[in-house]
Amino acid sequence: MKISSTTIIAVRRDDQVVLAGDGQVTLGERTVIKHGTTKVRTLSGGQVLVGFAGSAADAITLFEKLEQKLKDHSNQLLRAAVEMGKEWRSDRYLRRLEAQLVVADRELTLLIAGSGDIIEPDDGVIAIGSGGPYAMAAGLALLKHTDLTAKEIALEALGITAGICIYTNDNISVVELTGKA
Repeated sequence: MKISSTTIIAVRRDDQVVLAGDGQVTLGERTVIKHGTTKVRTLSGGQVLVGFAGSAADAITLFEKLEQKLKDHSNQLLRAAVEMGKEWRSDRYLRRLEAQLVVADRELTLLIAGSGDIIEPDDGVIAIGSGGPYAMAAGLALLKHTDLTAKEIALEALGITAGICIYTNDNISVVELTGKA
C-alpha cells in the first residue's frame, strides 16, 4: 500500500527513541487543507509511541485496537503488535483500513501494516508515508555520520524531507522516550 499523505520517522539512538511527524493534511493530490495536525502520540501511559500515515479515521481505529492489545498483553509491544497484525489482516472490516503505523517502546521499534507485515528496522531508523524514503535516507545518514541526538536527527530528517516531498511540511510534532526503562 502506498500512502501519499505524510511523513513519520522513528529514530533510536543510545537510550532515546523519538517519533516525529509533519503536520500537513492533503485533500486529494493537490490541495493542502491543514498545516498543523498531530500524527504522533503516546499510548499505555506514555510508555509506547505511535505515529501513522494514511487515513486519520483508520489510524484512530488502529490506535484504539493497539491500545487494547497492549492491555491484553501486559504492555508487551511485540506480542501486541503481532496479535494486532494478525487481526488486521484477517478481519473483514479491519483489512480495508488504509494506514500504516510506526510504534516504539524503550526496547523495540516496529512498522505495522495491514498486509500483516511487522518489521523491525536494522539500524534504528524507520519512516513511513509519502516522504518516508527521503526521511529514512536522511535519518540513516545523520545517524551514521553525526553525533546528533535521536530527536535532532528526526527533526533534521523531516526538515530535509519537507524540502523535497510535496506531501510533507515542516510543522513537526515529536514524542519521545528517554532514559533507561
